[in-house]
Amino acid sequence: MSNNVGGDTAMIEEQLPLPLTTGRMSLEKTIARRRSERKFSPRPLTREHIAQLCWAGQGITAPQQGLRSAPSAGALYPIELYAATEAKVGHFQPNNMVIKQHVIGDIRPRLRQLAVNQTIITQAPVTFIIAAAVARTARKYGNRAERYCFMEAGHVAQNMLLQATALHLGAVPIGAFADRKVAALLKLPKGQRVLYLVTVGYLR
Repeated sequence: MSNNVGGDTAMIEEQLPLPLTTGRMSLEKTIARRRSERKFSPRPLTREHIAQLCWAGQGITAPQQGLRSAPSAGALYPIELYAATEAKVGHFQPNNMVIKQHVIGDIRPRLRQLAVNQTIITQAPVTFIIAAAVARTARKYGNRAERYCFMEAGHVAQNMLLQATALHLGAVPIGAFADRKVAALLKLPKGQRVLYLVTVGYLR
């Protein structure tokens, strides 16, 4: 098995390593050091780094209750997390720490075009896509669901940005992109909306 996510395009599912719940950098230092970084090495992230970032964004933190790392209105968890690499787009499955193959191939050049040609998307080894199935929240919260989903996407992104900092990785959030065209590029299921992008890599 390849040591890097996306190394084997024939793989349908990839089991990720279990995340660490202790680290060497304090929360206070992590907050103080977080910056939006835009100069990346193209070197692929390790499976361990991918696993830790996915867990920080949407990992299960209380298995018996099914609670996750980011707060969610009504614990309905509308967020769906994807990772675009040189080889594929993977879909993170929180319940079993698996990356499921969603799209084969490198969609990042086209994603870059749809994100006002921000070169960091093709320079960095991975861009995480934070999408939301708004209807999942609307069943309980009606017309406030969209608001709650945007709030939740912010929680998820901040967790991932802080985790990247703690891992000595660079990361930057991206909010400028053509929403519907990106959803079509990613072949997202009907009803899922792209809310946020987070690009991550080793600092150059």
